[in-house]
Amino acid sequence: MLYIDSISKGIVIDHISPGRGFRIFQYLELDKSDFTVALIMNAPSKKQGRKDVIKIENNIDLDLRVLGIIDPTVTVNIIRNEKIVEKIKLSPPEKVEGVIKCKNPRCVTSTEKNVTQSFSLLDKEELSYKCDYCDHIFNWEV
Repeated sequence: MLYIDSISKGIVIDHISPGRGFRIFQYLELDKSDFTVALIMNAPSKKQGRKDVIKIENNIDLDLRVLGIIDPTVTVNIIRNEKIVEKIKLSPPEKVEGVIKCKNPRCVTSTEKNVTQSFSLLDKEELSYKCDYCDHIFNWEV
């Protein structure tokens, strides 16, 4: 059996749908970190059957909105003195700015430099968002 030590301070991103842990790991650029990070994939889970988990032994500033887009089932646990001091349950955010890029080449965000990409949630189940400028639909690939 694989054993990963508990962390004394940091963040545990838990209940990640199997296979999405690596995507979160990449998005957060944890491969470039100079602190201890563990990506556990396909760990047994009583609720989900299988899950991914990311343990970060450091306090970092996370954009929780993005995690809610990548995987709305995620729970973020804040750890201090080897104990969970805060548990944050995520869901897809209603509005997202500067995270998703519009793929419509005629969108103002594609042609103008200083326009912030802005999307509104269309469907929580499908994880689809609509560009606030051109109405282009963005579906987060599962």
